[in-house]
Amino acid sequence: MKRRGNVGLTGGIGAGKSEVARRLAELGAVVIDSDRIAREVVEPGTPGLAAVVAEFGPEVLLPDGTLDRPGLGRIVFGAPERLAALNAIVHPLVGARAAELTAAAGPDAVLINDVPLLAENDLAGLYDLVVVVDASPATQLDRLVHLRGMPEADARARMGAQASREQRLAVADVVIDNDGPLEALEPQVRKLWSRLVERFAG
Repeated sequence: MKRRGNVGLTGGIGAGKSEVARRLAELGAVVIDSDRIAREVVEPGTPGLAAVVAEFGPEVLLPDGTLDRPGLGRIVFGAPERLAALNAIVHPLVGARAAELTAAAGPDAVLINDVPLLAENDLAGLYDLVVVVDASPATQLDRLVHLRGMPEADARARMGAQASREQRLAVADVVIDNDGPLEALEPQVRKLWSRLVERFAG
């Protein structure tokens, strides 16, 4: 059953989705960050990490026992069957934790689900409203290389493993244009927040 005020937020890597989520949280939204949960469920000592090691081998661990994320990324990106195996481990754990956080939120809360792979996994139907943070592929690539320091080949591989810009926009109810400077983002986020409060928290 859908929950009133249940919003899906997505965007391609480097588009600025996390910045939009951060600003919405500052305005009063309850943000459920799938990426952060995905990191939590494979921390040392968790059943999730044990399952990943059982599937991919101990070489995906760093000397301190934490998951070697870049190393695992190199194994799964560009290898659909390996990525599917990883998702089969992580996605149910993330879903269970997200459900716990959803249940803990107040009944009138505006709930923002930060879901990087919303379009890829055909999840739009789970939400009352889907917000897509949009930037051109050229802008995404520039941010990944120059702001995050990612090698260009890795950045292109990550972008290529995600849905296309057109696929994301096709599921959008609201589009946040983040192809420009950060100053242009703030008024769009405030306008979105006003719309969400009016629709869901009134």
